[in-house]
Amino acid sequence: MISIQVVVIGGGPGGYAAAFLAADLGLTTVLVDAEPNPGGVCVYRGCIPSKALLHVAKLIAESRHAKAWGIEFGEPKVDLDKLRAFKDGVVKRLTSGTGQLAKARKVTFIQGVASLVDPRSLTIKKTAGGEETVQFEHAIIATGSVPAIPPMLRVDDPRVMDSTGALDLPDVPKTLLVVGGGYIGLELGSVYAQLGSAVTVVEMTGGLLLGADRDLVDILAKRINSTMKSVLLNTRVTQITAEEAGIRVVFEGAGVTEDAREQVFDRVLVSVGRRPNASVPGLGKTKVQLTERGFIVVDEQMRTAEPSIFAIGDVVGEPMLAHKASHEGRVAVEVIAGENVAFRSRAIPAVVFTDPEIAWAGLTEAQAQAEGRTVSIARFPWGASGRAVTLDRSDGMTKLVIDPSTERILGVGLVGPGAGELIAEGALAIEMGANATDLRLTIHPHPTLTETVMESAEVFFGQATHVYRPKR
Repeated sequence: MISIQVVVIGGGPGGYAAAFLAADLGLTTVLVDAEPNPGGVCVYRGCIPSKALLHVAKLIAESRHAKAWGIEFGEPKVDLDKLRAFKDGVVKRLTSGTGQLAKARKVTFIQGVASLVDPRSLTIKKTAGGEETVQFEHAIIATGSVPAIPPMLRVDDPRVMDSTGALDLPDVPKTLLVVGGGYIGLELGSVYAQLGSAVTVVEMTGGLLLGADRDLVDILAKRINSTMKSVLLNTRVTQITAEEAGIRVVFEGAGVTEDAREQVFDRVLVSVGRRPNASVPGLGKTKVQLTERGFIVVDEQMRTAEPSIFAIGDVVGEPMLAHKASHEGRVAVEVIAGENVAFRSRAIPAVVFTDPEIAWAGLTEAQAQAEGRTVSIARFPWGASGRAVTLDRSDGMTKLVIDPSTERILGVGLVGPGAGELIAEGALAIEMGANATDLRLTIHPHPTLTETVMESAEVFFGQATHVYRPKR
């Protein structure tokens, strides 16, 4: 039996960040996860391997695009074994690193599955065999989320994949159907399209990436339409059947023509979202409460209804993002350590790593309209950015959502190469309460894409150097 101060159930970015901080603060800590090292879904089967493949896809796209610059390469040849090895090597390197960090901090990492016995103890069924009982003062549940696959889309055939299966790169199918126009489907669909698959995306709503503003998505949609075989909006899948020749899919909706309502694909990727993984054995023996959607209910200090148990990350609510989980984990640990802190973020940045990337933070224009808030929108087109033109990628845009009375930055949105890197400045501006003058007067290096943030603020005042707006 182990008696400790903090046990963390789940070793993803939120879980291991919490465990590491607890150890740094001098708390005896146990971290439990089914994987051999900390990392969780994000590192093993999500954020990290997908970004490794997206990097390769971007390289392939640029090698083809280079012909427009007077540089020609032969058609890329894909060695799937080496590509898998590269992806797996990235994962191994990072998870080995987190394993070493756990040891250095004297965090007791136990590979296995935890079951709560009561609000102060749990048992761990070890992967290597045997059981361990842990008595704790506080527990942090960080069990994340799992792919959500509706019953009608579940087919017992390896050719019908979720995101985990798609990341394994079993082959490069001639035809691939991606069910769902969210970030996971578009990212993985983009990878397979560059590797050589004819990709069809089907989305039951009227647009891709519903969480982002339409002016940003429209720019991405133009490129998606040019790199993928087709995008079927306002269309849903009504039937999936596994046949020897492939996976037969029946569609229904305004986005598909009569002669295309039934098609056969080599593979199908189902990516219609994720659901919270709150199925911790023994949770019912505590006072922890769940919402109708299965999320664990917590307050702004990440406390559940059970005083000794906290919860963080995907399992407590949206947005389901690794960086949100990490910050929530730090809040939970600091509260356990006696600090009076709370999770009150003004801006949680979101990034879609497609080509071009889309990123946003804070209030979106669509949210402002839905809430009836009066805002000013300042847009800077990347066609006026010297750096974007040198990259031959002038189709991007930077936008600011601004309170017209105070000039305060309420939201930032970007679409273009590197948008995921640029959004951090926007998130900082929102968190720090910066206004448009602050951004306008901050000297940005030239020529860079970061200048588009500064010049968006100049647009707000009608004084952008590289965008002319005649006086009314």
